[in-house]
Amino acid sequence: MKNKILELIKLSATNEDAYKSLVSIFSLHEQLQYATNIKQLAEDIFSWLNKEFNIDNMVFSLFDINKNTKEEILVKGEEFYLDDDLSHFFIINTHTSLNATVSFCATSKVHFKILEEKYSVIEAAFFQISPMVQSAILKKNFIDSSSLDSVTNVYNRNYLIENLTTHLRLSNNKQDEIYFLMIGIDHFKAVIDEFDYDVADRVLIELAKVIHSNINEFDMVGRLNGDEFLVSILNNANEYQACELAKKIISDFAQIDILVNEQTKQTLKKTICIGFEIYKINSDITITDCIKNADIALYEAKNKGRSQLFKFSDLSAEDTIDLF
Repeated sequence: MKNKILELIKLSATNEDAYKSLVSIFSLHEQLQYATNIKQLAEDIFSWLNKEFNIDNMVFSLFDINKNTKEEILVKGEEFYLDDDLSHFFIINTHTSLNATVSFCATSKVHFKILEEKYSVIEAAFFQISPMVQSAILKKNFIDSSSLDSVTNVYNRNYLIENLTTHLRLSNNKQDEIYFLMIGIDHFKAVIDEFDYDVADRVLIELAKVIHSNINEFDMVGRLNGDEFLVSILNNANEYQACELAKKIISDFAQIDILVNEQTKQTLKKTICIGFEIYKINSDITITDCIKNADIALYEAKNKGRSQLFKFSDLSAEDTIDLF
């Protein structure tokens, strides 16, 4: 693709269209310098394609060569397939294990023919911006590695608390309460003892899926350690709704069949308990104190059996707390 940009530069001396194409490409290059993350970069690429070539449908994704997996970063317009007669597919080689792919679809045969004629210009543009895409991918990987749990892809403890603090600062006290659910797997150590860590990881991954399928997009979930997950409910639900959500997570996870052996198709069912605590925005109790209280509530829930929900506010003098 380097030859495409060199050819445009050569032609621009005598060809006005080539010169305009160069100006457009370098305008895109300049715009991408202001992108703060990979999604914004993808948005800017779509805006350029839309403005310059009337493209309405685009998918920007990252393909991991080592893992053979694809992550969609941005999807615009109507759904289309790569084998459609009107679709185009570009790979932006970033010289890492992750390559960016940009696919888009013409709106008609006439539009497709126009795109075919401009194909070399788009190729030249993608060659020019590939180092910026690579930089954005490296930045994304760094942020993910420092903020996400490697097994379940939910937030780690430090990043979750940091984001909660930021949320409270930006919300300007518009929310009175945050509800914390401390979720723990019943007899998790037995899974490791009876099977292995790979099976234990599958249990954790399935639990993370169940949690995500129940919470709101504004809620946050993090893995604190071992088998414990903390969910912070930020969507202005009331206490009753938060408790019902906790019960739903307990019920849904109990129905999950976790594959233990792919050859024998052996499956495993597990249960969870949840500790519940309320963080009142204007109180003297800190977020850290509330998380500790939710952990204590989880301990009491497990004392009462499987699939239990326990509120820290229900703790009485008769309850035995021995965390150490």
